[in-house]
Amino acid sequence: MKKLTLLRHAKSSWDDPVERDFDRPLNDKGKRAAAVMGRFVRSKALSFDQVLASPAVRVIETLENFEEASGLALEPTWDRKIYLASSATLLDVLRGANRDADHILMVGHNPGLEDLIFDLIPDDGTSPARDEVETKYPTAALAEMTLAINSWADINEKCGKLDRFTRPRDLDPELGPDYN
Repeated sequence: MKKLTLLRHAKSSWDDPVERDFDRPLNDKGKRAAAVMGRFVRSKALSFDQVLASPAVRVIETLENFEEASGLALEPTWDRKIYLASSATLLDVLRGANRDADHILMVGHNPGLEDLIFDLIPDDGTSPARDEVETKYPTAALAEMTLAINSWADINEKCGKLDRFTRPRDLDPELGPDYN
């Protein structure tokens, strides 16, 4: 069994005059949400053997705020393939993960992360939190899964169970419901 946790980057600033989408920073609410999720991870005593992340500015800043609040020393592997990736590309990235890693944190973007959940988790009622993801996978939300695989090379569709889906607004009501 392997564990996979997906973290969508926090809310970015559309007001910042950057030339490329890749360079958009977080806004203040996004920084706060990333920290809230980091404190949540600390409260649940989660740890990760490997962190795979998009190198987009909003992901880097999400991880900086998340890491500080979680107390974890994260050493992300920055992978440009994760930036705006499809579920199929994310599966390929995971297949190349460190084979000794039992729990991976992947940090990236929608719709790829959401689609990855739908590809990994069967829509058969065994993972009630899947319905919440179908409603919306907001920025800074965390999806924790258990995968029925022994090797990352074997990751395939419908091999998982969604154990928990946590949104920033679940932890701090001021971060919702207009928070997207």
